[in-house]
Amino acid sequence: MTGDSNIEMAPGETPAPATLIDIVFPGDTNHHGTLFGGAGLALMDRIAFIVASRHGRVPFVTASCDRVDFRAPARIGHIVSFTGRPMKVGRRSMLVEVDMIAEDLTAGTNDLCTRGQFTMVAMPEVKDAGWSLPPLDGAASEQTEGDALRMVDIVFPDQANSSGAMFGGDALAHMTKAAFVAATRASRKTTVLASCQRIDFKHRITVGSIIELVARIAKTGRSSTTVEVELWSEDLVGTKRTLTARGVFIMVAVDRDNRPVQVFAA
Repeated sequence: MTGDSNIEMAPGETPAPATLIDIVFPGDTNHHGTLFGGAGLALMDRIAFIVASRHGRVPFVTASCDRVDFRAPARIGHIVSFTGRPMKVGRRSMLVEVDMIAEDLTAGTNDLCTRGQFTMVAMPEVKDAGWSLPPLDGAASEQTEGDALRMVDIVFPDQANSSGAMFGGDALAHMTKAAFVAATRASRKTTVLASCQRIDFKHRITVGSIIELVARIAKTGRSSTTVEVELWSEDLVGTKRTLTARGVFIMVAVDRDNRPVQVFAA
């Protein structure tokens, strides 16, 4: 696990490629069993917003989106990954390209569903005529951490309590989802949560914060996978990145009858 619990970031520095990962459930699909196009576009816009906010550390709004053609569907049970990367930065606007990829976790196949470009406009609080966004830093955008799974999202008001802090249950749901994706990618079998160790939340996460889950495979058994998950939080327009919680999740591979199945060598 990462040792430092607080990291300072400068505007223009992106700590890792920004990817939002979700699972296609029946309520997200049309009568054909495929993801609604509008739902996919909404998540593409969300990751474009996260990429822009991480780069400029100021509020952004979406100005436009180029034509988006859906080349392949995302079906129930698929994992959909939305990866955004900055392509061009002007004084107060930037162009973010977003890929939407549907992944069949058990088959190990990936299909590019669509690609789009979003123009995001900065709305700085200080109306300084000389203000401009920082230039692109290609080296920073290529940072990786080995085989760790990384996924980002934003905390919305319906995920918070009356004091504006994220519900612990919602944070746990994000951490469990990261463990599920990491374990299923490793086993190529459907996995279920068997247990999780005690999780202490060291810092509150406020509405509007960016959260990032970092999941790593720590150990495998005959049918189980032990996944270590870190939950980081970032102020939307701040420079501090804080390790909020970490936990260990035991995921078990199961067959169609929900019985454990061996996937790893003894």
